Amino acid sequence: MTSRPAPGSTIRDVAARAGVSIRTVSRVLNRSPKVNAQTRERVEETIARLGFRRSARARGLATGRSYLIALLHNDRNALVLDTLQRGVVEAASARGYELVVHPAPADGSDVVEDILDFAARSRVDGLVVIAPVSGIPGLAEELAGAGIPAVALAAVDIAGFADRLVSDERGAAASVARYLRDLGHRRIGLVNGPLDTQSAQERRAGFVEAAEGLAVAEAAGDYGFDTGYAAAEILLSADPKPTAIFAANDVMAAGVLKAAAGRGIAVPGDLSVVGFDGSVLARMLTPALTSVHRPLAQMAGSATTRLLDIIEGEGDARGLSAELTLVERESSGPAPAVLQ
Repeated sequence: MTSRPAPGSTIRDVAARAGVSIRTVSRVLNRSPKVNAQTRERVEETIARLGFRRSARARGLATGRSYLIALLHNDRNALVLDTLQRGVVEAASARGYELVVHPAPADGSDVVEDILDFAARSRVDGLVVIAPVSGIPGLAEELAGAGIPAVALAAVDIAGFADRLVSDERGAAASVARYLRDLGHRRIGLVNGPLDTQSAQERRAGFVEAAEGLAVAEAAGDYGFDTGYAAAEILLSADPKPTAIFAANDVMAAGVLKAAAGRGIAVPGDLSVVGFDGSVLARMLTPALTSVHRPLAQMAGSATTRLLDIIEGEGDARGLSAELTLVERESSGPAPAVLQ
């Protein structure tokens, strides 16, 4: 004879029947990693047997939370943003939270006030803040002062946030310079990102430092395709031309490839091209783009998990890091012998 769900079962009923505390049941319901597998299985079996269902409203009333978190961004690169967002959603939904996405200006006198107003209006429990928004002066301190948990993703270690995930973009850009040097390139073009952002500053600094002794010609960009194309037109008009170009993101590198194709310059026979981000775009281009891979989904997921731990009181800030790797594809090769 099978048991029927008990009508009107409460979280107390589940705890009593499973022989655990109400807090443990709550952790299971919230998908907290702080419950061991055996206890979790027992509680989940009891929940199923009793047919217990906790409404979102009751859940929020019981904990004083909205079970909403927000992703703050100012990134025009849809491929990067989509990957980050998917990483946040996967980690958040696994713990019973929903995501709100808020595009915030990266500069302006009222940007911090805008973010604080958004957080109060939306009643989010915490924020995942990605660059360049995470680098806004005073933002971390204002969020902390308002009691809003926030975890930052950035290219440098930013004090003041509840926690942060730092990716070594300077070191990764330096690896590009060493890679091109090892391939025999001595004249290299560099397409910078917007140098008022920390990411572009770090990528430029790492590349230029490691390229000491090489002839490096720089051109301005803003992480957009059009500026990548325009910068490549300038660099490829020089005499002698560079034998390699490093663009500070994949979208600008796509502009470089287009400019080279328009001039009849073979890639990688006459010109090597390297990007940064390792987004899906790198595999879609022809030739496929050598690029620094940032594990964006994993980075976003790690930052989100850390944020939820902080919201739920599960430990102190410890700092996170992400490993970036240079992935060699079809767009790079040895410097042309006659041009070395």
